[in-house]
Amino acid sequence: MTTYPGNPFPLGATWDGQGVNFALYAENAIRIELCLFHSTTDEEAYATIRIEDRTSNVWHIYLPDAQPGLLYGYRIHGHYHPSDGHRFNPNKLLLDPYAKAISGIIHWDDALFGYEPGDAAEDLSFNESDSAAFISRCVVIDHNFDWENDQSPQTPYHQSIIYEMHVKGFTKLHPDIPENIRGTYKGLAHPATVEYLKALGITAVELMPVHHFIADRHLVDVGLTNYWGYNSISFFAPDAKYAAASGAGEQVNEFKEMVKVLHAAGIEVILDVVYNHTAESNQMGPTLSFKGIDNAVYYRLAENKRYYMDYTGTGNTLNAQLPNVLRLIMDSLRYWITEMHVDGFRFDLAATLARELHEVNRLSAFFDIIHQDPVISQVKLIAEPWDIGEGGYQVGKFPPGWAEWNGKYRDSIRDYWRGADSSLAEFASRFTGSADLYKDDYRKPTASINFITAHDGFTLQDLVSYNNKHNEANKENNQDGESDNHSWNCGAEGPSDDAAVNSLRARQKRNFIATLLLSQGIPMLLAGDETGRTQRGNNNAYCQDNDISWLHWENIDQDLLRFTQKVIALRQQHPAFRRKRWFRGAPVEGMEVEDIAWFKPAGHQMSDEDWDTGFARSLGVYLNGQSLRLQGPKGETITDNSFYIIFNAHHEALEFKLPDAKYSQQWKILLNTDLEEDEQQYQAADTVKAAARSIVLLLAVS
Repeated sequence: MTTYPGNPFPLGATWDGQGVNFALYAENAIRIELCLFHSTTDEEAYATIRIEDRTSNVWHIYLPDAQPGLLYGYRIHGHYHPSDGHRFNPNKLLLDPYAKAISGIIHWDDALFGYEPGDAAEDLSFNESDSAAFISRCVVIDHNFDWENDQSPQTPYHQSIIYEMHVKGFTKLHPDIPENIRGTYKGLAHPATVEYLKALGITAVELMPVHHFIADRHLVDVGLTNYWGYNSISFFAPDAKYAAASGAGEQVNEFKEMVKVLHAAGIEVILDVVYNHTAESNQMGPTLSFKGIDNAVYYRLAENKRYYMDYTGTGNTLNAQLPNVLRLIMDSLRYWITEMHVDGFRFDLAATLARELHEVNRLSAFFDIIHQDPVISQVKLIAEPWDIGEGGYQVGKFPPGWAEWNGKYRDSIRDYWRGADSSLAEFASRFTGSADLYKDDYRKPTASINFITAHDGFTLQDLVSYNNKHNEANKENNQDGESDNHSWNCGAEGPSDDAAVNSLRARQKRNFIATLLLSQGIPMLLAGDETGRTQRGNNNAYCQDNDISWLHWENIDQDLLRFTQKVIALRQQHPAFRRKRWFRGAPVEGMEVEDIAWFKPAGHQMSDEDWDTGFARSLGVYLNGQSLRLQGPKGETITDNSFYIIFNAHHEALEFKLPDAKYSQQWKILLNTDLEEDEQQYQAADTVKAAARSIVLLLAVS
């Protein structure tokens, strides 16, 4: 076979129209072989080519006349000295870290391990079994795609409504989508999906991991799988399991088509990305890619280099301190933006990426590189601001330019509505954007991604239906998953025939949704919460690729869906609920009243002592729509109506006295989570009755 030296850049397999260039970073390797296959089922390569050329630790070769669709993998020769961090084993066919597509799935077998499973020496032993029959193949792709002038919606943060969803679970049971494309990228691009998202008012979908991932062996062995996808083995390849097309590499164009369709509907695509670890686990894990290519320069190793630093609970941690790993992450991010047209990223366990030595360092190289990058710095960057390591809880500590999943918001709002002992000050802080977490760093309310529920934990339906987790289906004796859920079952555990219990649950769901969407910050809604989706009390359904996790479209709670659509529409119509600037709590120049004011039910403003009363459950808040300090794109001043919101988390109905006439002469009710119809116009200082555990939103009409 004719070969040329090729080039060390770009990394990966790149087709230039005449042939394919292969480039692989492997600093400590002694010899590298490129293996070519006709199909994913071939146990032996039809060609094995030794790569002779090496430039600055990058091994490279060019194959003239090679075409897209070519299947390949690598075999890497070097020292097998686990105690020194080296785990080279040429008997293992390895995936290219820069592969743009992967074909086939892994079939678990002992041959996939660099050591002999069951050997008394454990990972110090050496496994001579060939793994080619059991591992996937990398695919050379054609990057050409007709984007038809696709443009990102570039929705400003303060106008965003984020919807966390699973590619498969959202459409797998959708009756209006053809069965052969349910659960796929094509299913998400189907008109039924797009129309639903638009009618709901969603501006961005946040897709759970779509980087190619692997089902853990211990799950497969007990008849389960990795459903969520936080087990990546490739950071460039969209997972083929979510593609309706079956041809090698066709998942790439199917993903692009999905993005193009969603963009045309004004919906952004944000990816949940997992750059903190890989699917190769610790020293007892398989050798699939990085571990066999150059273990010591991809992973964070302990002082005894046989072992891995584990800040993620998955067995390993990618070493983002090293230039080649940083480059891998940045190249991946750039690729998904420039080639796949995605609009942002949510970084799983983001604190791990910021660790310098053992401490989380907000000035780490990871942040420095992102902020200076002219491509990555311009998209939405969202952190899950914690990991399991010491000092890993970093809510409020990420740099300007980042938004964060606000776990304190989630816990505070849950505690308020379940009646737990907590201060009104904490509730008020979370409702107004969490200034205590973000303001001192010159960040805005949009730094806070507010959420009540997410993939990890109870759904909204289960949050109001269960006090305890019920994870028996995970086959871990209900030991997995968080035990402290800040939940309340409203008087019965699980499904109930009690009308009073079900009525209260329905009202509590409306309370949570209304609180989320009326809060300052960026709301994130978990897919299916607006329809009453349940996981039957399972708060850790990571391994449930079945009807526990999928949306049941035939059981939609239409009343809750309409309510959610209504509140989203209110938020989008009124900038008073999505401010770009912090409240001052004082009169704005030229105005008599404050931009925000807090009241007790009796109509008096809250005192300092009132804020820290643990038993208090009820308050009112005035939002001044004339004091937004907000300008439009042409510098025009933007104002809004003013609002008064009554929050009553007390177990009994309460009467609330409206503010005096300087705030508004008249008020009318726009929203009541008790669903009581009330067309009456209220005068200043009139009394409004709020049902037990309810929200009443009033609009100032004069």
